[in-house]
Amino acid sequence: MAFIRKKRREQQLQLYSKERFSLLLLNLEEYYFEQHTANHIQHKGSQNERKIRGSLKICSKSVIFEPDATSQPIIKIPLRDCIKIGKHGENGANGHFAKAVSGGISLTFSQVYFIKEHNIVAPYKIERGTMEYVFELDVSGKVEGVVETLLQLHRASCLDKLGDQTAMITAILQSRLARTSFDKNRFQSVSEKLHMECKAEMVTPLVTNPGHVCITDTNLYFQPLNGYPICICRLSSQCRAACGTAVTGQLQFCCCDAGNIFSCTMTSGSRGHTKPMVQITLHDVRRIYKRRHGLMPLGLEVFCTEDDLCSDVYLKFYERQDRDDLYFYIATYLEHHVAERTAEGYTLQWQRGLLSNYQYLLHLNTLADRSCNDLSQYPVFPWVVGDYSSSELDLSNPGTFRDLSKPVGALNKERLERLLTRYQEMPEPKFMYGSHYSSPGYVLFYLVRIAPEYMLCLQNGRFDNADRMFNSIAETWKNCLDGATDFKELIPEFYGDDVSFLVNSLKLDLGKRQGGQMVDDVELPPWARSPEDFLQKSRDALESDYVSEHLHEWIDLVFGYKQKGRDAVGAHNVFHPLTYEGGVDLNSIEDPDEKVAMLTQILEFGQTPKQLFVTPHPRRITPKFKSLAQPSSYNASTADTPVSPGEESFEDLTEESRTLAWSNITRLQLHEQHKIHKEAVTGIAVSRSGSSVFTTSQDSTLKMFSKESKMLQRSISFSNMALSSCLLLPGDATVVSSSWDNNVYFYSIAFGRRQDTLMGHDDAVSKICWHDNRLYSASWDSTVKVWSGVPAEMPGSRRHQFDLLAELEHDVSVDTISLSAASTLLASGTREGTVTIWDLTAATVLHQIPCHSGTVCDTAFSPDSRHVLSAGEDGCLNVVDVQTGMLISSMTSEEPQRCFLWDGNSVLSGSQSGELLVWDLLGGKIRERIQGHTGAVTCMWMNDQCSSVITGGEDRQIMFWKLQY
Repeated sequence: MAFIRKKRREQQLQLYSKERFSLLLLNLEEYYFEQHTANHIQHKGSQNERKIRGSLKICSKSVIFEPDATSQPIIKIPLRDCIKIGKHGENGANGHFAKAVSGGISLTFSQVYFIKEHNIVAPYKIERGTMEYVFELDVSGKVEGVVETLLQLHRASCLDKLGDQTAMITAILQSRLARTSFDKNRFQSVSEKLHMECKAEMVTPLVTNPGHVCITDTNLYFQPLNGYPICICRLSSQCRAACGTAVTGQLQFCCCDAGNIFSCTMTSGSRGHTKPMVQITLHDVRRIYKRRHGLMPLGLEVFCTEDDLCSDVYLKFYERQDRDDLYFYIATYLEHHVAERTAEGYTLQWQRGLLSNYQYLLHLNTLADRSCNDLSQYPVFPWVVGDYSSSELDLSNPGTFRDLSKPVGALNKERLERLLTRYQEMPEPKFMYGSHYSSPGYVLFYLVRIAPEYMLCLQNGRFDNADRMFNSIAETWKNCLDGATDFKELIPEFYGDDVSFLVNSLKLDLGKRQGGQMVDDVELPPWARSPEDFLQKSRDALESDYVSEHLHEWIDLVFGYKQKGRDAVGAHNVFHPLTYEGGVDLNSIEDPDEKVAMLTQILEFGQTPKQLFVTPHPRRITPKFKSLAQPSSYNASTADTPVSPGEESFEDLTEESRTLAWSNITRLQLHEQHKIHKEAVTGIAVSRSGSSVFTTSQDSTLKMFSKESKMLQRSISFSNMALSSCLLLPGDATVVSSSWDNNVYFYSIAFGRRQDTLMGHDDAVSKICWHDNRLYSASWDSTVKVWSGVPAEMPGSRRHQFDLLAELEHDVSVDTISLSAASTLLASGTREGTVTIWDLTAATVLHQIPCHSGTVCDTAFSPDSRHVLSAGEDGCLNVVDVQTGMLISSMTSEEPQRCFLWDGNSVLSGSQSGELLVWDLLGGKIRERIQGHTGAVTCMWMNDQCSSVITGGEDRQIMFWKLQY
């Protein structure tokens, strides 16, 4: 998983550089300022006097000495525990000694930590009592400046109020940043143009590192103020040629000659190398996200991969404007290279099976500000299995799984009742759970075996009590069910393929439990034969049918509409107010102590993900929930037609050819074209044999065109007003046309005359559909009407008899309608941009979605009736989930799309300019542009096999298209 890969990269780099020091040796919210090559003088003046060679590191709250010899422990002296700081030999110190150690710094203190002796990661050893250490700098001229810095930092550490300490250290940091700037000699090319430089901090788990950010026309750079961390960059070809490299995933590491302009130094500046930096080529960037850091909108995370949860750099800025300016520049660059992804776009891909449950959750976490660089916002995954005692894991049994509709705290009914009682008695602000489901402590609880130094950093140099460690999967699950304050969820590593977090491969001494057994590997459930088997079965469970059918319920709790407000209360999903975005405005807190305390609580307690959805999340499309009804036509403008059993078999046989046709829809080629109208074509209907094509037009005529003879056979005019659409009734005997004169006309093909008129509206009829002897008419009078009708040509009837069955009222003009495959649902689009989904069985509104900023030009259900696609004057194609009414995908073009056909995944649309556009909804891009009409494409028809298309346009032409395989 991402954190494990990042940790391994760090270990590989440290192994390569021979350094044991890391920023994790610092306290939380502490900064590392500078280092100096020095000797630690031990037992001065005695026979046992010796010098230990190493590096003295000056930090904002401590002094750290890292010996070169790994057998010697790293020494950490907290500045708050210092009694005296000065040049050795001053104020009565032995004069001979002062002369001998002319570059000496003397520290007298009451407490010291010894860390990583023999390079073994273990709890820190503490020695107390008054002690004096002397450090001799290689450059004696620097002693006075270092002592002055230490005295200043010591004063800050000894201030009574934490807020005053933080303010003074921040002032020291900002002063250092102001006196430095990015080294322009580190640009990858002399021709690079500087666009922006500012101060920022690079964020890694538990620590931040201040420095300078610089962006040019080709690269993004970060150069740390202190020459740390060791450089992580993408190697140029010159850099790879200049040195040997160790490659891990996307990032590569190298140690080059300092004179090489492409060098990426591995060690710190005072060891003879140039200052390190992080460099990312803008061309490699694939994703960029604004982040909250400590609930403040100051973060920016850059990814050079599509699916990896581990970013290439996470930056926290001091000013929001700097963050926004940098984001704008990179986002503008990406507009020409990378398609922007939204939660809704990923939802459609997930629903359609293009993304696994695991991948979808990763994307949601990323979009919700979760990052493996921020342990207070680490990616959160659900417990999905609830059985950790059986010898076999039965994924076909619903009882095997956890109830995903409830938060962990609500899974145990008795515990929930106690929590609710306390909640009712609690004054405002109320919360049900005193701890969160995700926090730095919980993340490191799971990862202590692979990231022990992080645990030691978080817990002041100590591991947790052995009995509270991550000892057993079953025990952890039981405690989450029964524990009074344990409501934690899982992390992505439980569904990855790296078992190292379950195995004590580092042979860490994690303590001894009360029963006498040592803490070692994690105890697995009986159904897991090995750690690898456990992860594989956990992945199988996550991707199982049961979880696929219920995962949307958990998403509602963590990322969706049940995260906040009344729905959260009803779902028993209320956490402390500080964990929510907007729960506290840190800028409004004037007291510095209160502000620091609040920030510390936010970072350590954990944070709720950014809310991504405000309506119920749609469920995934699985075989169990797929519609059994198959549409008889992919034509969005004609009604579904009943077919005989033989024809249904034909439908089954042609399903494969339909799929093949849509996969090759970009190969559509113009076969022939005919100008048969005097104004724009508004509707197309084709006989079942395909020989006769009927069209309507704003020139007020219905025309019948013979495809075989390529001649116009009939031209019929019902009034002097424009006709808006047409369709053929079953049997191909009657053509129905809608008109701007408020009427619907029925024309008998056999008798060559108008056989009936339905005067059903008070304004123009904009669109009609037909199914199972029912006519559906949309009108500018703000209604859609449902009529029962019996065609005259059918036995036992002389004329059409119409009864109004339902009237679906809207607030404004209705411009388009479409029916679901079974004709139980209807989608309408209005002039003001609203798409409404109606339940025709009850004539009630299911959902009303404000989809567009202008008129809705066309709507259509997907073949499985799970989604509705709409096209508008605003150039957007929007996909709505029928079950929930959620807008799950939106794509934009530079011009209106007037009409379209689609198969649920791909779209063929007709644009205002006359082009045919092929859209990949799942990939979020336009695949092809096909030159067509000289004016807007106004209507489209496709045959059952999806191999032939007819379009009509404002250029008065109809065009015949065929797929060329």
